[in-house]
Amino acid sequence: MTLALTLAAIAVTVILVARLSAPLGLPAPIALLVVGLIASVLPFIPDVSLDPDVVLLGLLPPLLYAAALNTSLVDIRANRLPILGLSVGLVLFTTFGVALLAWWLLPSVPFTVAVALGAIVAPPDAVAATAVARGIGLPRRITTILEGESLLNDATALVTLRTAIAAAGLAPSHHGFASHGAVSVGSVARDFGLAVVGGVGVGWVVFMLIGLIRKNLTEASSDTALSFAAPFLSYLPAEQLGASGVLAVVTTGLLLAHKSLVLQSAASRLSERVNWASITFLLENTVFLLIGLQLASTVGDVQASEISLGRAVVVGLAVLLAVLLLRPVWMFPFSYLSGVLGKAERMPGKAASVAVTSWAGMRGVVTLAAALTLPPETPERPTLILIALIVTVGTLALQSSTLPWLARALDVRGPDPREDALQEATVVQAATGAGLRSLDDEPGVDPVVAQELRDNAEIRVNRIWERLGTLGPGDAEPPTETRRRLRMVMLDAERRELVRIRDEDDVDHEILSSVMNQLDAEEAALTWSMARAARLRDAPLLAPDQVSPGCEHLTSLPDCAVPSNVEGCEECLREGLTWVHLRICVSCGHVGCCDSSQGQHAGKHFAAERHAVMRSLEPGEAWRWCFVDEVLG
Repeated sequence: MTLALTLAAIAVTVILVARLSAPLGLPAPIALLVVGLIASVLPFIPDVSLDPDVVLLGLLPPLLYAAALNTSLVDIRANRLPILGLSVGLVLFTTFGVALLAWWLLPSVPFTVAVALGAIVAPPDAVAATAVARGIGLPRRITTILEGESLLNDATALVTLRTAIAAAGLAPSHHGFASHGAVSVGSVARDFGLAVVGGVGVGWVVFMLIGLIRKNLTEASSDTALSFAAPFLSYLPAEQLGASGVLAVVTTGLLLAHKSLVLQSAASRLSERVNWASITFLLENTVFLLIGLQLASTVGDVQASEISLGRAVVVGLAVLLAVLLLRPVWMFPFSYLSGVLGKAERMPGKAASVAVTSWAGMRGVVTLAAALTLPPETPERPTLILIALIVTVGTLALQSSTLPWLARALDVRGPDPREDALQEATVVQAATGAGLRSLDDEPGVDPVVAQELRDNAEIRVNRIWERLGTLGPGDAEPPTETRRRLRMVMLDAERRELVRIRDEDDVDHEILSSVMNQLDAEEAALTWSMARAARLRDAPLLAPDQVSPGCEHLTSLPDCAVPSNVEGCEECLREGLTWVHLRICVSCGHVGCCDSSQGQHAGKHFAAERHAVMRSLEPGEAWRWCFVDEVLG
């Protein structure tokens, strides 16, 4: 009963704090960390002991798996050099830098134990990096590098910790840190090779097995249940073999996400996404709350040791400062060398971006869990755990709170929402075109049905283009927005009618539930689409970079022309119509409205004059569209 009440209290606290912190603009992880710190010193709050097995076996695998599912394998490959430089090079650099400092400040701690401390505090946390980077809208390449680093660096840190504990002659307190034989350069290389090759190999084997099973699963619920088991199916065998369970989980997650379009149905992908979002929300935020709750017990253990609390705190702050400084000391030279060697773009490319990336090294659950795995006979173990806690809390509080300010100050911004919409419009138009061409190849298609499908396809494409446009004369409502608004009114009336039918008890509940689920799915899609449109309208009109290679027409024709009419679409003004988005022909300067407008005069101009390229005439936009090749540039 006590355990059940504790779990319920933690879940309720996580939900309430996350909900209350949102209107204040305070990141939920930081708010939960503070709540945990306060609760840990209150006398009526029982001590919550965080067992390392619970973290390393219960929390870490699903968190890593969820992060891997949301990370692009293509992006990881494209940024493999900077990711490896951070997940291996920076971890080892930080490990030995902290080890030298701790060895100097704590003479009673052997150097091998100091190396273990360095390995504990070296790896940034996958949960913290993902939450903060996406929360403040960092550029996608920075986010990818941070995610890739935090997914892979745990393996380097845990192997280093395992080796240091063995070199210190200490008995491991966790099976995953067992080491066999004497420690030497050869044994370290062998252990590291086994961790990497074995971890990736186990992850690939589990991916293949799950892929085979998924091909025979037709129910979304069964597929989602298999997804919940996937991280443990990867992690546990890898750890038993002495390989890296972290790499196994990450490999399985990345490959399954990459192949999801082939292995899963649309219903399965949707179910997996929704369920994992709920699980990730609870686990991620619970971790930060539990980290804060460790403060009281950790301080008590230090006070009972031979080192004074004040000295332990001073050493912890010194290690925190070293962790903060060692990251940029490594990153700036590495970024420069990676660019000079020509093997990859500089990481992430500009000094400002490197500065922001170097300040995004928040520590988290792995650091605290690894500290708790130190064997009981480790010299100054309570002090080492307190140091790990100070580094974790310090990086989370300091870097998470100042990273948005630093990004703004250095003008390191995420992708322009309008540029995203341009790319989305291009992709949707290309996909829709492929679908319509396949329709032409189908024999015996009813012309009425074919036209209906073409009209629906046109609406889907226009829905995206309309998000980019301003409103025409009189601030008229775009057609797609009108349809969405009216459909929401209809859905509300339909739902009220369903409630009336339900209350009269004339229809079977299963039938009503089926109809209600259809309405809910449609309303959820409409709500999501309306929210995206609202965010895009509120975004600044920044001129996007070219988003795709130019075709022959885009390359040969001028960027723009003098508009023949500066008041708007010429035909719309004559016919008394409104428009959604204005375009200008770069060949003759004719101003027309986009194809999502009522008049579709830009497309009609191309059909009549065969002028291939038109440019956006909206404020701050510089993109062009080729009607011939259907290319955006």
